[in-house]
Formats: sequence, structure tokens, C-alpha cells
Amino acid sequence: MNKFGAYIKTKSFRNTLLMAIGAVIAVVLIAFFSLSFYTNHGSGIPVPKLKGLPIDRAISILKEQGFDYQVDSVYVGDAPPGTVIEQDPDPETNVKENRKIYLTMVTLKAPPVALPDIDQMPYIQAVATLSNNGLKVGDTTYRSDIALNVVLEARMAGQTIKAGTKIPKGSRIDLVLGDGVGASEVEVPDLINQDLDAVRFVLKNSNLGLGTITYEGPITDSSNVVVVSQFPMKTDSVTKVSIGTKINLTVSQAKK
Repeated sequence: MNKFGAYIKTKSFRNTLLMAIGAVIAVVLIAFFSLSFYTNHGSGIPVPKLKGLPIDRAISILKEQGFDYQVDSVYVGDAPPGTVIEQDPDPETNVKENRKIYLTMVTLKAPPVALPDIDQMPYIQAVATLSNNGLKVGDTTYRSDIALNVVLEARMAGQTIKAGTKIPKGSRIDLVLGDGVGASEVEVPDLINQDLDAVRFVLKNSNLGLGTITYEGPITDSSNVVVVSQFPMKTDSVTKVSIGTKINLTVSQAKK
């Protein structure tokens, strides 16, 4: 051990170590410069900037400068069709002549997608569902319905469309929503010859009120009477009345 310690302190060891380090550095430099020479490092033709150009113009530039090319397409809703949106290699990159340049352009025709089922769906949920399927919300209109802001109908270009219909991706879908009020008028029910208890039930479900009750003839059993006339009554000229309208009744003892 003492001999080794004495040896590393000698001039001969230092010279040997320096020669070894120098040899390693020389090998690395030779390899680096040889590789640079072989690959023409730092030389070549700069790639032109093609992003944002129409695909025809981009291809013309590549041909003029001696490049090969390959084109892929992708759908982008808000980008002009036929426009280059990506290129590889990046602009100003030095490459060899005849190098293939890869271009991505916006497709000229939107792919078809199926309209999702948004019937009776709340507006906010319908917007998210349409967006997830690559569709957009157009105009919204309201129609009388008891449900507020619930989709009653989907339309495109003025025509009603059903769930599953194939339409171009990115299309705008117009929505018809419920106004939360419901119809302002309801059909006049025919109550003649119906039991009074049943009539009360019909009026309540029709959003109509019970007006005055006039008794005709002797009534011996109030639990067993029927309607013999009503006002208003359904006729050829009167078929609907406003919600909440009270119907006046004339009742008589039902026959056993």
C-alpha cells in the first residue's frame, strides 16, 4: 500500500494519467467532428413557414423548393377548411434536400355525427351533451309547457330532427324550450251525466275550477247526483277556455 502511495506521487504516474485523459478527449473530439461531417451538421435547406396557408399554396412552395410532402387532415370547427394548421419539421429547421415534410390540414368536409337524445333534458345539460358530441347550440325559442328550460324539440335549418339523425359535426342545433307556464288554454270537458264526485276530479286535473252548483228537482241523496247541464259547455264554437275558468253546474238526483 505504501509503495502504491509513493508511486502515484511520481512524475511517471502523472504523465501516464495526463496521456490517458488526453487520449479520451481526442477520441471524443474525433467522433464528434466525424459525425458532424457525415451528417452535414448545420447545413441544409430551411423549411418554409406553411402554417396558415391554403393547402394548395403550401404544396406549391414545397415543390418549388424540392421537398417531398405528406398530408393528413383533421376536423377543426372554427378553422377555415383547407388550411394548414400543423407542420413537421418546424419552420426554419435546416433539413436535407428532398426531405419529406408532414402537413396537417383542416378537412374540407365535416364528418357526420349522430344527434344525441336531448329530449326532455335541462338546457344546461343539453348544451354540454351537444358540445361533447361536436355540436353547437344555435337559437333558442320557448313554447308553452309546464317544464321550465327543458328541451321540447331540436331543429336544424328550420326542420325538426330526431335523436340519432346523422348531421355534420360542428352543426348548430336550435332548441325549443318549455316556458314553465304551460298552455294558457285547456279543452272544455264534457261533464254531462257524470257523477258530481267524478266531475270534481276531472276539473282539478284539467286545471279548471268548480263554479256554482244549482240543484234541479228534489235531492234525497246528495252523494248520488249527476250533472245535467254545465256552463260553459263544449260546442262547435267553444272548445277551449282559459286555465282556472270556473265551470257552473246544474245537477239532479241520479236515478237508481
